[in-house]
Amino acid sequence: MSPTKQARARRAAERTLVILGASGDLTTRLLLPGLATLLESEPERNVRVLGAAMEPYTPAQWTKRVRTSLTKAKAAPAVRDTILASTAYRKTNVLDKAALVDLLEDLPPESVLYFALPPQVTIQACALLAEIDPLPKGLKLALEKPFGFDKASAAKFNRLLTRIVPEEQTFRIDHFLGKSAVLNLLGLRFGNRVFEPIWNNVNISHVDIVADETLALEGRAGYYDGNGALKDMIQSHLLLIMAMVAMEEIASVDEVELRDLMAHVLRSTHLVGPAKKASRRARYTAGKVGRREIPAYVDEPGVDPDRRTETLAEITVEVRNSRWAGVPFRLRSGKALGADRRGIYLHFKPVAHSMTGLVDSATPNCLKLGMSPETIELTVTTNGEGDPFELENTTLAATIGDSHIRPYGEILAGILDGVPLLSVRGDIAEECWRIVDPVLKAWAKDEVPLQTYPAGSAGPRGWPA
Repeated sequence: MSPTKQARARRAAERTLVILGASGDLTTRLLLPGLATLLESEPERNVRVLGAAMEPYTPAQWTKRVRTSLTKAKAAPAVRDTILASTAYRKTNVLDKAALVDLLEDLPPESVLYFALPPQVTIQACALLAEIDPLPKGLKLALEKPFGFDKASAAKFNRLLTRIVPEEQTFRIDHFLGKSAVLNLLGLRFGNRVFEPIWNNVNISHVDIVADETLALEGRAGYYDGNGALKDMIQSHLLLIMAMVAMEEIASVDEVELRDLMAHVLRSTHLVGPAKKASRRARYTAGKVGRREIPAYVDEPGVDPDRRTETLAEITVEVRNSRWAGVPFRLRSGKALGADRRGIYLHFKPVAHSMTGLVDSATPNCLKLGMSPETIELTVTTNGEGDPFELENTTLAATIGDSHIRPYGEILAGILDGVPLLSVRGDIAEECWRIVDPVLKAWAKDEVPLQTYPAGSAGPRGWPA
């Protein structure tokens, strides 16, 4: 059977997606809408959604919840009706072994258990799964981040998971890997002769990877206050993006090659100096974002001020190999800032020699890859519009159309097909924790001051732009 026919056969086969913790916000806000975009793009797929949680939903209540989610997401009516026609709900306590056995015994082969649960609950539920034998044939596990709480706990969790299913049936979810802008890094860099020869420390001075947002806490204290910006964004999303930016040329786009090259970068990645010099942290005070009045973070409902949770974090790392030695990578993410900025900025070194007789008011070249919206901007030096003897900056810009499939749809496609290309491999998860562990320890000892910034500002004074 040809690869194309095999792919079609995988999509046509019925798959059961079991969402553990289906009563939560993740299901209605991201998973169901993501699945809808996938089914709209690939209508030949046959997916049954089974919700499982502690709430005593009746069939009518569950159906209403699913319909409301898909309607808000503006899912195509045909797709919405297809999902509603087969979906069902089971009241289940995932921390009760007997209840898990009861849920699993009715599942067909190749089913997916999606853990839309808090990390501690997920770990406890997996410990029970490891005691159940037999499990449905071909069972796949889909796990939301964080994968552990530091390198040691991540390694322990990975050992537990291997007792349940093989690594290739374990899908650690990082939805940033489903963003088309991140995947387009491969085509942009390796499909264009103009970029690959200059993608190194000979030409690039430093790299910024930024995920700033104007949104504040938005009622997520239950999750966010125990993690903060470093664990929520940098330890996972931004380090994985950095690995794709910095990796060596890929021979083939498959789950082994891509993830091997990402792991190679991360194993070479270290903080630039001690944690107290290579990191910054801050949190927002009361302010105004646009027309919205934002209370101080410590006054947000559900926040424990004594935790000293940061809402803006920055670390600077280096990749210690021949391609990138000496190039700092600055990773930054924050909430309640004055502008939304999600992008990768590659700053090039200035030219070796300035031309005599020209007034140079231009800055070195910069390539910006915007992630939301998806854009490409290249700043180049040109002769001035009004004076040809003066140099100035000109920006070449393009907008790339977003994928019709939402990031969670792309992620679900890989899980349902058993292709872990866009999932985080166990060793990669451990390396991400290894990189930030010294920062977490320094912050716990208060070696790095917790600064403040007004909501709606660009951040604390003195932070680089």
